[in-house]
Amino acid sequence: MAVPGRPGQFRVVDAFSRIVRLGEGLSSSGRLSRPAMDRAVEALKICGDKLRNRSVKRARLIATEACRSAENGAEFLDRVEAEAGLKLEIIDRQTEARLAVSGCGSLIDRDTNGVVLFDIGGGSSEIALIDLSGKRSPRLANHIVSWTSLPVGVVSLAERFGGRHVTPDIFSAMVDDVAGLIAGFQERDRINHLMDGARFHLLGTSGTVTTLAGVHLGLERYDRRRVDGLWMDNASVDGMIEKLLGWDFHARVANACIGADRADLVLAGCAILEAIRRVWPSERLRVADRGLREGILSELMADDGVWRRNWRNGPRQ
Repeated sequence: MAVPGRPGQFRVVDAFSRIVRLGEGLSSSGRLSRPAMDRAVEALKICGDKLRNRSVKRARLIATEACRSAENGAEFLDRVEAEAGLKLEIIDRQTEARLAVSGCGSLIDRDTNGVVLFDIGGGSSEIALIDLSGKRSPRLANHIVSWTSLPVGVVSLAERFGGRHVTPDIFSAMVDDVAGLIAGFQERDRINHLMDGARFHLLGTSGTVTTLAGVHLGLERYDRRRVDGLWMDNASVDGMIEKLLGWDFHARVANACIGADRADLVLAGCAILEAIRRVWPSERLRVADRGLREGILSELMADDGVWRRNWRNGPRQ
């Protein structure tokens, strides 16, 4: 939840997040499991209470890949409405990619010509190719020239290949699997002409890249302020992936930026990242601890015209 500030900016006044693994077991069963739904509903009850305790002018409540693909996705949404008082909207993959892009606009330098933005999720990974070589629009999403949604995320990949004990051979097999999916993306070359030099970069928004950044910085406790917007060069990314591959499951659990929630998922995320880097090699990767939520907020405020009004009349809540 946020209030508008200067044009294109906002201030978060309340937030909540919890890892619930809604898609756990979905790739093998085709259904959301009862424990996963229970965990998600309990977390969403907290969200519902927060919304009801504030005067919210506009809201958008979304569900993504797990609910799109599960046979019982509609049943879960009915439970959420009945028990948490929230009516969720299942968005399509194109909308998910657009929102991820909208949430990261402020992390792209003004002199950038091309960006590959990716959002590695639990059951799918969205990739957007962004061409900024012409006149730049205030809405970054207007510059998407192509996008794809890979039917693979950290949960589904880890379930297929194993996430606790990952050898270099298993990791390589995961990378090859994801690379094969990207090869089916017919428009993957749309920004190849923009990929030379420092005016092109990758932009990652997901738990994978933020975890990688936290490990890279050696944080004793995850700190969003230090991670969001961090630049990592190729050598740093290579080094972090190599380091994580050298750690066993218990060492990953012990790391403050990974913990038990992500210890069996982080290397699957690294494999997806590595496949993306092979197709779109770049000198730099920028890390975003933001994404769909920030994209929703930006689009709601822009559609409501709050920044135009605030710019004329001064900031107001």
